[in-house]
Amino acid sequence: MPYLVLILAVIAETVGTTALQASQQFTRLGPSLTVIVAYGISFFLLGWALKFMPVGIAYAIWSGLGIVLIAVIGFIMFGQRLDWPAILGLAMILGGILVIHLFSTATQH
Repeated sequence: MPYLVLILAVIAETVGTTALQASQQFTRLGPSLTVIVAYGISFFLLGWALKFMPVGIAYAIWSGLGIVLIAVIGFIMFGQRLDWPAILGLAMILGGILVIHLFSTATQH
């Protein structure tokens, strides 16, 4: 259950970050409000996950998955291109998250 809540926190964070780009430096009301609400939900869910997971592990997963998802969203929605070093770095982030999930005993699985 903590992983599900953490994944929901990541989704909320990526919605907020996507809206941040769409807000055009907070000049558009709808996306600006979405940023506030989505980040609020994300931090609430992240806080709930911290009841069951160490902060370092939870934050590594939350931020790492958020980085990768935002890179994908940036590519799809905003036409932002990534070069091979960036793609390699993102793959390494995903690899780190998998190592934590598959091999770490610091949290529940």
